[in-house]
Amino acid sequence: MATVADAHADDSRAGIASRAVVLGALGVVFGDIGTSPLYALREAAMAAGHGVLSRETVMGVLSLILWALFIVISVKYCLFILRADNRGEGGIIALLALLGVRRIQPGSWRVYLAVFGLVGTALLYADGAITPAISVLSAVEGLAVGSEQFEPYVLPITIAILVALFSVQRMGTGRIGRIFGPFMLIWFSVLGLLGLGSIVAAPGVVAAINPVYALSFMIHTDVAVTLAVLAAVFLTVTGGEALYADLGHFGPVPIRMAWFFVVLPALMLNYFGQGALLLTHPESLESPFYHLAPDWAHYPLVVLATLATVIASQAVITGAFSLTQQAIQLGFLPRMRVIHTSTHERGHVYVPFVNWALALLTFAAVLGFGSSSNLAGAYGLAVSLDMVITTILATFVALHWGHRPVLVYLLNGFLLLVDLVFFAANTTKLLDGGWFPLLIASTVAFMMLTWRKGQQLVQRARTHLRMSTREFLHLLEEKPPIRIPGTAVVMSASPNGIPGTLLHHLKHNRVLHESVFLVSVVVTDEPTVADEARLHLIPIGEGVQRLVLRLGFTEKPNVPATLRFAAARLDLPDLDPDTITYYVGRQTVVATRTLAGMAFWREVIFAMLNRNAELTADYFCIPASQVVEIGSSIEI
Repeated sequence: MATVADAHADDSRAGIASRAVVLGALGVVFGDIGTSPLYALREAAMAAGHGVLSRETVMGVLSLILWALFIVISVKYCLFILRADNRGEGGIIALLALLGVRRIQPGSWRVYLAVFGLVGTALLYADGAITPAISVLSAVEGLAVGSEQFEPYVLPITIAILVALFSVQRMGTGRIGRIFGPFMLIWFSVLGLLGLGSIVAAPGVVAAINPVYALSFMIHTDVAVTLAVLAAVFLTVTGGEALYADLGHFGPVPIRMAWFFVVLPALMLNYFGQGALLLTHPESLESPFYHLAPDWAHYPLVVLATLATVIASQAVITGAFSLTQQAIQLGFLPRMRVIHTSTHERGHVYVPFVNWALALLTFAAVLGFGSSSNLAGAYGLAVSLDMVITTILATFVALHWGHRPVLVYLLNGFLLLVDLVFFAANTTKLLDGGWFPLLIASTVAFMMLTWRKGQQLVQRARTHLRMSTREFLHLLEEKPPIRIPGTAVVMSASPNGIPGTLLHHLKHNRVLHESVFLVSVVVTDEPTVADEARLHLIPIGEGVQRLVLRLGFTEKPNVPATLRFAAARLDLPDLDPDTITYYVGRQTVVATRTLAGMAFWREVIFAMLNRNAELTADYFCIPASQVVEIGSSIEI
């Protein structure tokens, strides 16, 4: 009986844990897509009817929205894209890692995939700047719907909320995250109930689920109007990338369960409700979402919507932090200060530079565009292009995994066609604000490509400064240095040869510790590395050993902590992180007008980025009191 009881208890605990994960996914993953009812249907209906709404227009727009959700979110992301994981991690960075972009040789056609992926990564930063602006602003605009007296205060209140949001990021999201799920469950419940109440007044609106309404609308509508409507309809699926990006935090099953059992039904009911309201009261087009609520619930709904948009913004900002950490580890961005805000959750990080850069861009978007309707013109273009890139990269991953090419091309070709239609529709908004996220993305992509190319030039220059181990041992024999007691760790960028840092030290100081470890941190294309594969010790001779530390691209590069682990696992009593001396190099990059490098002006930009990157010792969490820095100059 005890065994049966224990089994029931285990099942109960597993069920509770499963529900908790689903609830967590509800709070983090679906914040963006869950707040799109605030503005998406309104923008689509305005684009379709120009203020005059017919039944055919409302039903056609509503059908387009529903089928966009079905195809893009349900089919593309939930059923297929979530399968393309890198040991549980998702997002464009994971796709790049799966395709082995760091091992791609110059001149290979796969270089274009790497460039494609970096552009897609940059587009996510643009999304991180626009999402908080349009989400929070659309919620606060509900005050003006209730009373025009509040209209002058909409922008100041929005800015105040955003200032508070970005200011608390340094505290970490762990505590706040615990209430995200339950609150978003309340939000989706309210969405469903609001829509259900309106559907009762016009139950015929549910017929919009028939795709014939969508097809009929596109066939009988002018092409320019159709594209404008599709661009607005795309606002309903802009949170789709979050499903894939947050795969590593929750796993595919909880994300799918949250979508199919909570989010999708709530969104369908709310959109049906807004459609029913427009059929019976076309004058509600100004803000059909807020007009769903009775008068007594208007201001509580504004507060609720504002909190929901803050959560949606929080998820996007946190995603930008995580994306930055991974991009730094994979060598796509300069080293920045990354603060881990949780001791037991590796995904909780805070990047001050990214936080305040996003803040400035978000403030500029709010003040520059002034309203959520104007911001709708800026929203969508970057995300639609990002979805195109995700589909293309996922296609190559599927082929790399050996799936039948015919099936891959048929399925991904159809999904790519849908993505391209939405992208083409969003290009019509280029002059209406679409240039803003593209400007952000192109700037970030240029910096990433410049940094990546510059790093390759630096690595090539370093190879001429390095010495082979055989030459090094011969040098020690011919000119033996004075050996001093203790242990030294020399940080080496490459796991091959003798680093220039040690050679400079020998040349100028003419001494060498009795025990020397050449430590190289190698970041793999996997998100995490198992303990048994983390360390590789290679004896060199004359008291010198090479220690290669392997880390995943989502792991914190803490060298003292890893050395402490290595000392215990490999039985190295000399390797005490508290007493050793660390030697790290500090290279000054000098731009030169050589044909072998980049354009001179790009080399100058790379040199500036290198000069302002976080110091090696700080990045690897090495105590400043134990560091000896040795400078050198490298021409590229």
